[in-house]
Amino acid sequence: MVRKTREEALVTRNAILDAAETVFQEHGVSRTSLAEVAVAAGVTRGAVYWHFTNKAALFDAMVQRVFGLMEAKLDELQHQRHFDDPVEMLRELTFYFLDRVQGDPSYYRILRICWHKCEYVGEMVKIRDQHFEHGRSFLGMGITAFEASRELGFLRPRVDPRTAAIGLMAVVDGLVANWTLDKSIFPLVDAGNEIIDNYLAGLRVPKDR
Repeated sequence: MVRKTREEALVTRNAILDAAETVFQEHGVSRTSLAEVAVAAGVTRGAVYWHFTNKAALFDAMVQRVFGLMEAKLDELQHQRHFDDPVEMLRELTFYFLDRVQGDPSYYRILRICWHKCEYVGEMVKIRDQHFEHGRSFLGMGITAFEASRELGFLRPRVDPRTAAIGLMAVVDGLVANWTLDKSIFPLVDAGNEIIDNYLAGLRVPKDR
């Protein structure tokens, strides 16, 4: 009975998160109440509060579903594959990210909400700071990879690892921010992968040298 209750609780929690994605995308985070999320999920408002203490907690849990998958992919790349050039791991991770944003409706909705449908004020400030930590973590990983790549002779000697990592982060963020605003501008995966490859090519030592 306990197992069944836990399974039912998980189903309810996921239904609430799914509903939050839809309602937040349609109305924006600040203009959506937890009561509206409850209606969209087909549950009581009490059920929402049982799983999430407030809107910020609900929003954070919704976003963590994306970051959790990214962290799992990173763990897979770090432990199951060997890369002669550490930057190749960054390349595969960014390609995976763009593919998920374009191909997974949940990814798309969440990134669209984060970029265009959320005001990080009031109770959302703490969530914003947590998301900044995710960004710093990715930046730190990028710096480490570019440093190792330069030491191994794959990058041009004058390339600054921190600047290179900031540049890659800016390219990816810019692609996603613009595509989630208007999908008709460009094909995210096809154009994005080519742009990322062109960016990295400008940092690398030419292969014929």
